[in-house]
Order: sequence, then structure tokens, then C-alpha cells
Amino acid sequence: MTDKTPQQPATLADKLDRLFDTMHPPDRGPYSNEEVASAIRSQGGPTISGTYIWYLRKGERENPTIKHIEALARFFGVPPAYFLDEEIASEVDAQLSLLNALKDTRVKDMALRVAGLSAESLATIGEVVDRMRKLEKLPGSDSGPEPTGSR
Repeated sequence: MTDKTPQQPATLADKLDRLFDTMHPPDRGPYSNEEVASAIRSQGGPTISGTYIWYLRKGERENPTIKHIEALARFFGVPPAYFLDEEIASEVDAQLSLLNALKDTRVKDMALRVAGLSAESLATIGEVVDRMRKLEKLPGSDSGPEPTGSR
């Protein structure tokens, strides 16, 4: 059993770690704390060090300035409210989960193969996927984000 229940909001440290784990170039692992701090400073952001980011990620600092929140959000491409509002954090986390899934070449290949199929065919494929997820005891389609249209 984990020490976090579904009702317990993610901490700032949890959210930062999620961004570090997810938002990095596809051909390498996560950024280091110092890489992020250096990029923020070079983009004209506030003074921030890799050590301070490490403290935030470990939960040893929990009240960064709004300028630090904005700079971290800008670096990772999320709204600053990700760190402050649980509803927005939940929406962003759903998008991060999708991004992670699309990093799997097999998932990306499957998505590309169904592109262009009729709505009826997509519904049939969705039913098959839902059945497979149920058989493998994975969360069903009801737990995932709703698909959005083109913008």
C-alpha cells in the first residue's frame, strides 16, 4: 500500500518530479536540477540554483516565490496554476500521461494506424481496447481524459 491516498493532493515536490520525469527530450533522460536552473537564468528568469530546485523536489522547501513558480512552469511548458490548483494539476497530469503513452513507439504506431478510420470503426476499436484493458485489470476508458477536437 502506498502512503498517498487518491484524495490527498500531490505536493509541489511530487509535481516537480512528474515534470522532470516526463518533460525531457526523447533521446535522453531527465534534465538535471542545474540544467533547469541554468536555462531559467539564461532565459532572463529569476535567480535560482540547482540546489534550490533540489530542495523543492525533496520537499525541503515548500513555498517558492511566484517568480520561481512561473519560471519553472515556463521551462516545462505548463501553466503556473499547475503548482497551485488541483483541478488544473489533474488536467495537466492527464496530458502528461498521454505524452508518456505516446513516447512508446508501439502506442504511437497504433494511433497512426487508426487515423482516418470512420467513427464507427474507431468505436469498435475502442470497445476492443476497453475489453483488453478490463482483462488485464487496467483502468478503463472512463478513467482517461476525454478526447479533444482539433484547435
